[in-house]
Amino acid sequence: MIIFISIFVLTSLISSTLVFSSLNNFPIARPGCKSTCGEVQIPFPFGIKRKCYRTKQFLVTCNNTDFTPPKLFWGNVEITDISLDGQITVVRSIAKNCYDKQQNRSSDNNPILELPSNFRVSNTANKFTIVGCDSYGYVSGRRRIGRNFTTGCTAMCSSRNDLQERECAGAGCCQTTFPEDVWSYSNYTKVSDFSNCSYGFIVKDKAFTFSKDNLTNLSNVTKLPAVLNWDIGKGTCEVAKSNLKAYACKSAESECYEPVSGSGYRCRCRNGYEGNPYLTSGCIDIDECTLKISNCTKNAKCENTIGSYTCSCPKGHKGDGKEGDGCVKKQSLMIAYVLIGIIALLLCIILLYLELKRRSQRKTKHKFFLQNGGSILQEKLATGEVSPQMVTIFTSTELQKATNNFHNSMIIGRGGFGTVYKGVLADRRTVAIKRSIRVDPTQIEQFINEVVILSQINHRNVVILLGCCLETDVPLLVYEFISNGALSSHLHDEAKARVLDWNMRLKIATETADVLSYLHSSASTPIIHRDVKPDNILLDHTFTAKVSDFGASRLVPVDLAQLSTMVQGTFGYLDPEYMQTHQLTEKSDVYSFGVVLLELVTGRKALSFDRPVEEKSLSSYFLYVLKQDLLVKIIDEKIVGSGNMEQIYSVCKLAKECLNVKGEDRPNMKEVAMELQGLILGGKHSWERNNADNIEEMEYLLPNNHDGMGGVSSSVGYDSISRDHIGLPINGGGGR
Repeated sequence: MIIFISIFVLTSLISSTLVFSSLNNFPIARPGCKSTCGEVQIPFPFGIKRKCYRTKQFLVTCNNTDFTPPKLFWGNVEITDISLDGQITVVRSIAKNCYDKQQNRSSDNNPILELPSNFRVSNTANKFTIVGCDSYGYVSGRRRIGRNFTTGCTAMCSSRNDLQERECAGAGCCQTTFPEDVWSYSNYTKVSDFSNCSYGFIVKDKAFTFSKDNLTNLSNVTKLPAVLNWDIGKGTCEVAKSNLKAYACKSAESECYEPVSGSGYRCRCRNGYEGNPYLTSGCIDIDECTLKISNCTKNAKCENTIGSYTCSCPKGHKGDGKEGDGCVKKQSLMIAYVLIGIIALLLCIILLYLELKRRSQRKTKHKFFLQNGGSILQEKLATGEVSPQMVTIFTSTELQKATNNFHNSMIIGRGGFGTVYKGVLADRRTVAIKRSIRVDPTQIEQFINEVVILSQINHRNVVILLGCCLETDVPLLVYEFISNGALSSHLHDEAKARVLDWNMRLKIATETADVLSYLHSSASTPIIHRDVKPDNILLDHTFTAKVSDFGASRLVPVDLAQLSTMVQGTFGYLDPEYMQTHQLTEKSDVYSFGVVLLELVTGRKALSFDRPVEEKSLSSYFLYVLKQDLLVKIIDEKIVGSGNMEQIYSVCKLAKECLNVKGEDRPNMKEVAMELQGLILGGKHSWERNNADNIEEMEYLLPNNHDGMGGVSSSVGYDSISRDHIGLPINGGGGR
């Protein structure tokens, strides 16, 4: 099948658009004539109305009715730029030819562009382009000597892997220059598995950049720019000057010249002048000194003259002041020169040392950047897999300034995963910067994926990950700063604990449960926190809970049925079923949250080494007093008040449900969150269970069969994660 589009084409060398000067005082159009349309200038000989253009060939129209801002048209062709150097930029349609699997064709052809004799399409400022697979395009025309010619190029591709981004060299895209006097072009194509269309067009050089997606989405692009050349009149300058009435170079300071291509002439202002040579007073003297376009040497004085300038040397110097000989001192001061030379040499040595040091530091930073997965993260940003608004890549210099070079006075916490610094960024934001202890080099790609996923968590009660820095020996993670510290510091401090009344503790429990419910059920990828404890629940200035420290979480590839990893967590909060079976589920977070509920109710720590043996493990002791009907014995007296005992007992009952030995007997976090929300609202959202009490079985697993403290023994092995959940080994901002 053939698509054939006719177009009249002539050529000209493109040059820079005339600056109607930076001084904005050069005339553009005739007096009383409109000089702009929207953002496009309309210099004479072009014009919109009668007496504003030289001949009808230069008549243009400004459409301010259908377009905002207005657009300039030459006939039915849109103009985006007019240059007095003999060029205009127009917008042209793209021709396409498409086939379905039955070889039925649909096509859009370029309308014929009929150009006046002194207008032609530039063969030096445009490229002939073919986009498609197994497509051949050719250009035909007639040379001035009367002989026809044909040239073209071919775009081939056997698979999508052949295509290269931004490369138009034959694989899916072919670009070539074309001779003068082209009058038509055509292209052929055939249907492939991934491309059934071909496109042919003439486009301004560098205005089109090939992409793999162009094979399928170029139909969305209807127009591209092309450059036309124009001459002011026919014949040579000598012939034109013989008829002064028709001669177009009207300014006294203008001159006629003949372009390399074409058969007409143009006008330009002489050296030292600038403006519109087609107007009577269009060429105006320019001040080369003010515009700094003279060739005076640095120490010479520039003085403007009509049409030129002069350079004068200062006292004690001789010469013409221009580049070359310039200004030379009349007497040489050898001693001064020697001293200056020595000083200059020392400065060069110092600058060289500083430059070598800077390069070494930059090389080291780049090495760490690649080592910590920077190229992987940049690729995800470039492909759009993650938005730059989600993850900011900070430089090490930024974070050094923010933390006073990581001074010890800026440390706000230490933990098993690293050190947390308080920092103030250049934009005055206060942040928490976590410096990891180490990162497994074999897990870098997984680490970057986890950073991306964590940055996408959108919940008001989760500490926000702002970004990371990969230019140091270990990655630095930047979080929002939470001002009021961890829940544990409030619960276990006698003075602070009095501020946490029952309503506040119930609110913190509800907000934490809501976060875990979101991570388990509502996040785009389910997440198991795996280290739920008061140390990882931060409080802001309004005592709103912010869950942090995802350092013990784990990212599970969705294509693996099972993944083994070391059991991780904190003694006193670890799920006994997880410790025995090494099977991690979201119910492990439920168990840990049950222990947090006990800490909120009792004010005791999950593990207390200074208490009697039977009271060291809070969960074990809770089950014991619950069995003995002595629950009131361990309730924190600071929260007991009129009318809240029923709520406290309900929370204790909920904690008991969360501490069931079997994970399947525990509620899920969504149910727990609903129950707590019901208590706050005064309603009841409990659930019925058919299972019997498992206190004896829980005691068997918890107190004395491991370490007597509700923790795991030193012989913990590997766990297997067989469900489609995800954990993120990233530490939270400001956590412990």
